Amino acid sequence: MGSDPQRPAGDAGGSPDPDAPPAVELDGVTKRYGDTAAVDDVTLRVREGEFFTLVGPSGCGKTTTLRLIAGFEEPSSGAVRFAGESVAGVPPEDRDVGVVFQNYALFPHMTVGENVGYGLNFADPPEGVTRDERVAELLELVDLPDAADREPESLSGGQRQRVAMARALAPGPDLLLLDEPMSALDAQLRERLRVQVRRIQSELSITTVYVTHDQEEALAISDRVAVIRDGTPEQVAPPRTVYREPATRFVAEFVGDNNVLAGRVVDAEGSESDGAPRTVAVDVGGEPLRIETDGAVDTAPGDRLTFCVRPEYLRIGEGESRLAATVENAEFLGETTRVTLDWGGRDLVVRTRDPLSGEVVVGFDPEDAHVISVNEA
Repeated sequence: MGSDPQRPAGDAGGSPDPDAPPAVELDGVTKRYGDTAAVDDVTLRVREGEFFTLVGPSGCGKTTTLRLIAGFEEPSSGAVRFAGESVAGVPPEDRDVGVVFQNYALFPHMTVGENVGYGLNFADPPEGVTRDERVAELLELVDLPDAADREPESLSGGQRQRVAMARALAPGPDLLLLDEPMSALDAQLRERLRVQVRRIQSELSITTVYVTHDQEEALAISDRVAVIRDGTPEQVAPPRTVYREPATRFVAEFVGDNNVLAGRVVDAEGSESDGAPRTVAVDVGGEPLRIETDGAVDTAPGDRLTFCVRPEYLRIGEGESRLAATVENAEFLGETTRVTLDWGGRDLVVRTRDPLSGEVVVGFDPEDAHVISVNEA
């Protein structure tokens, strides 16, 4: 894997080989607490060297999934495998896994260097280096080369997060698990640290499973993303695919701003048999909107079709499909303004550089829309 932390994740060159054997595999895994399934029949495969992120709302099961991988929980059914071998009954300390928790869990009575080297009380440092050399190497890696003798209480939140990551990496684990490690930090610091986390992961080429509820964070740093809902992945794909081609309405509405619309197909151009994209007209509240469908999407007049258009694809006074709407609210975000429009009782979101007010016309071209489903409620 390339070591450039700014490289596009997911679809970019340098992503893990999709044909490589999975480093981590969940096969039909369910975890129940009484009658409640926190994780429900999950099948996932994480590739060797991949940065794989579980993202979803609070309570969706992503942290439970991580704990099942770590061995802190045992599945009610299904199998967890590392490199093709079942880890059923293998305790966490024997799974060769490094874990960074949400609260970092640093030992306050130890120095930073002692915290980083704690795991080396139970395992020899990798590559034949001494304990002190390993600690120094990792503190250099996380940009804290002079912090070995400091107390954890003297560090900022971002520094403690990096110490916790260095401690998890000290024994040279095959797998790194991170459970919302930046959730307690402010937004600006999170943005800086996620670049560092990605850089460290890339330099070490360590297989990483990351849990977050922050969609932007998931898109920014991952090779692939699993969007979790009610204990089950709704979509597993590279970040660009998740954003541009959401598989379900939940994914479309959860990952970033989106305009999700539904209506009846009133006209369709082109042949279904040649597999080429087709342009169809969809009646949404009495307004025919023209959208392009994938060649694999089979539609006919009368079908109910749900599609989405991202706010950045809605343009003022332009586009083949145009809508007259009223500005309800405008939020200045610096580079852009996020504008909420009322279109016949439906909320639409558009991003624009120029402030809007009153009545406006916005539009999009057929290829700017993405079909989510046909004939689904």
